[in-house]
Amino acid sequence: MSDSGDDFERTIVFGESALDRIRAYRHPAYPRIYEVWYTYATCYNPLLNQAINDVLRKRGKLSEQDLDALYDMHLSASRFPTRYDEVGTKIREEVDQMVSMLDAARGSASAYGETLDGITRSLEGAEPTKVKMVVEALMRATVDMQSANRELETQLVASREEMLKLHDSLEAIRAESLTDPLTLLSNRKFFDMALEKALSEGKPFSLLVTDIDHFKSFNDKYGHLTGDQVLRLVATAVKQNIKGQDIASRYGGEEFALILPGTTLRPAVTVADHIRRAVMGKELVKRSTGENLGRVTISIGVASFHANDNAASIIERADMCLYAAKRAGRNRVVCETDPEFEAGANRVA
Repeated sequence: MSDSGDDFERTIVFGESALDRIRAYRHPAYPRIYEVWYTYATCYNPLLNQAINDVLRKRGKLSEQDLDALYDMHLSASRFPTRYDEVGTKIREEVDQMVSMLDAARGSASAYGETLDGITRSLEGAEPTKVKMVVEALMRATVDMQSANRELETQLVASREEMLKLHDSLEAIRAESLTDPLTLLSNRKFFDMALEKALSEGKPFSLLVTDIDHFKSFNDKYGHLTGDQVLRLVATAVKQNIKGQDIASRYGGEEFALILPGTTLRPAVTVADHIRRAVMGKELVKRSTGENLGRVTISIGVASFHANDNAASIIERADMCLYAAKRAGRNRVVCETDPEFEAGANRVA
């Protein structure tokens, strides 16, 4: 949701920052090491940033081995599938164990049935003394069967609890894969899925895209940790001004996107303005020093669903509204029926 010029400038700055750190710590400029420092510069992975900052606080520098470990932990493409596979393997093992227990139970029941058959045959024409012996054998077999059933019940209860834990683990992994760890909003992947779903239903909805004004300058001046604080502040304002069915996502960097099901254009503009005012109304204080950093503002573009829309077309209109808001002076909401949007659309055409 940025034009190519903004993307060029932003990525060049991130790249220069990564190279500066590689030079400062005299690391070899291998692609994975560059990726660690580039991601650190973007602040897109707060867990990675926190891990790097922790090492720097303790030792003042990072070795090449440290960076390899950080890459494997936070950036390796194989990390999520590995965790998923580990839980999947445990579930398969648990199922195999339950099947084995049930097989054992069937075996016990079969043996008990054979014992009863044998006893029945033994009783035919038996004398009282033999009947007593047979009854005693039957009681022993019954006690053994009851004991086996109690053990099986205990094992099945334990297995059920373990299966529930593993199910929760899978759900947690799935939720983590769809959540932005810094803001705790949904991430780009979830947004893309939700937008496709809303489009396929064909019901009215509106799309809001928002961008923090002058975020790069703010980030450069006060540092990435304070930049993270700004992102969380905006996320909080968003969450406090939407309904339960609304979907709020961190689209990337300082950009957020919201899908408002069942909301037409003008009510969506009202929601957007409530969010804008909520952000503007909060004063930001630097936690490490207590310094008052003033206020941040956001710009928001709003588009509503058209019958022939696909994901690209509605995002493009919302984007154009967002950049119309930027051109008009920032800290404002522009929708697709506003004069600012129409003027921008005419210039593009």
